Amino acid sequence: MGKYAIIDIGGSQLKVEPGKFYDIRRFTSNLDTLGFNKQISINRILLVHDEAVIKIGSPWLSNAVVKGRLLHSCSKKKLVIQKISCKKKKQKIFVYRESMVRLVIDSISLSDPKTKTN
Repeated sequence: MGKYAIIDIGGSQLKVEPGKFYDIRRFTSNLDTLGFNKQISINRILLVHDEAVIKIGSPWLSNAVVKGRLLHSCSKKKLVIQKISCKKKKQKIFVYRESMVRLVIDSISLSDPKTKTN
């Protein structure tokens, strides 16, 4: 098992590995003005596993950073909700589709807190 991290993004916890794609909930409304294929860095990291070293934050690790890119927007599968009143012969149909963003993780870095860089 290689390097992985558990991050908190979009209101959910996600296990991420470098070089893999993930669909996350759209976490900002101005994503179109921010642009796609933009670099982002995520600081809300709960756990980092690197070969034999496991670092757990309480609640987050202060010296860890996950860097990735926002590729494009996408949608989840359509969710159909039906409400049926049996005696009134009435039916309501609601359709819901959640907006998602495709994210690719470039790197997971864990810096040593003892060494300071200027």
